[in-house]
Amino acid sequence: MEGLVMAGQLILGLSILVTLHEFGHFITAKWFKMRVEKFYLFFDFMFPIPTLLNFALFKKKVGDTEYGLGWFPLGGYVSIAGMIDETQDAATLAKDPEPWEFRAKPAWQRLIVMLGGVIVNVITGVVIFVCLTYSNGNNFISKEELNKNGIVAMDLGQQIGLKTGDKIIRVNGADYKQLSDLRASDVLLGENSSYTVQRGDQTLEIKIPSNFIEKLSDKKAAFIEPMAAFKVAEVAAPEEPGFFDKFSASKRYQELLPAYAAGLKKGDVITSVDSTPVHFYHEVKELLSKRAGKQIRLGIQRGGVADTLEMQVASSGQIGFIPEMLIQVTHEDYSFAQAASIGTGRAFSVISDNIKGFKKIASGDVSASKALSGPIGIAQMFGGVWDWSRFWMLTGLLSMALAFMNILPIPALDGGHAIFLIYEMITGKPASEKVLEKAQQVGMLILLALMAYTFGNDIFKAFF
Repeated sequence: MEGLVMAGQLILGLSILVTLHEFGHFITAKWFKMRVEKFYLFFDFMFPIPTLLNFALFKKKVGDTEYGLGWFPLGGYVSIAGMIDETQDAATLAKDPEPWEFRAKPAWQRLIVMLGGVIVNVITGVVIFVCLTYSNGNNFISKEELNKNGIVAMDLGQQIGLKTGDKIIRVNGADYKQLSDLRASDVLLGENSSYTVQRGDQTLEIKIPSNFIEKLSDKKAAFIEPMAAFKVAEVAAPEEPGFFDKFSASKRYQELLPAYAAGLKKGDVITSVDSTPVHFYHEVKELLSKRAGKQIRLGIQRGGVADTLEMQVASSGQIGFIPEMLIQVTHEDYSFAQAASIGTGRAFSVISDNIKGFKKIASGDVSASKALSGPIGIAQMFGGVWDWSRFWMLTGLLSMALAFMNILPIPALDGGHAIFLIYEMITGKPASEKVLEKAQQVGMLILLALMAYTFGNDIFKAFF
């Protein structure tokens, strides 16, 4: 079921963005009185071969334009008369141009049409980020709250020199406001970034390696978290066994859920593990990890009364409960003017982060296999639970990323077409249709290779 929810969110998000992107080309072409022959969500042919398996799931012609839903769920397209793209080559444009064709219009009009999709994607991304910023405000753990007890340094934190109990007082030599600032893109993607740390009576400078973002992108990698007291928020309970489960050992539910079997309840406060006192959640995790597969005595407080529960820790080092961290979360609301400024900044930071990321790949600090994700990786970002706030946040992020990718100067992308049009505006003469056709073919090969790489990379990461 989770896989269907992930796929559903991905398909809906991309369908919205592709439709809006193509609408940008459509509306600007109509504005300059160019004939738009087709406006399709998904392809009505086996992309990228326009003559193979031509059929649509739905189509309706209104005026000069055929609107439709293709069968091949990979993007979409607008077919503008007289334009060399994935649906037309130079051979189909051998006749003299008609007044309503793309190629008959001035270069500046064609440039606006080519950039129409990118412009609409940017507007969409900005609108989504502004609306989310205005409606959600900002929930955060403040620097002061974080430094009451200090941080818990997990594997990645320890690798760069942080220690549990450290108090981070500055980032890149400047003050900061909240926990999320420690993982801000300008810190993790920047050069020569560092944390200033208070450790006892010492003040230390902890350098952040230039390839740190690659390690942090690993889903299993743990960096830092606040050191906080906690109570039990939820205890994992066994699900109703399925048909085939009834024939297997009935004890397995108890073995996998020791906290439930031992009687741990919501609201309990864990005070000790095998007589070792604990105050913070990370202490419980560490002690349970060391006792994986062993019998333990868990000291608890329930309604002010002390008690002890006995159970066997699972081989994973867990006992099956979710903590509620007893740490103050600050909320602030924004006026619409503030949200417009902050949301716009957040939207454009997606593009600047992409640029920094590509620089990291080019310099060898980050491997492409870790940095690039295809549809499977993107679907996993949406998650297996439908959360509208997260859905729109990721859709806004994808809209800005789609704008950035499309403006790259690769033939077959909008940016590639724009380069030829700028060349024409500077020199006063267009590139030949044969050159445009060859560039389109080369661009398609690049895109197909990139698609194959990201698909294969997703599959490899999923299994290995």
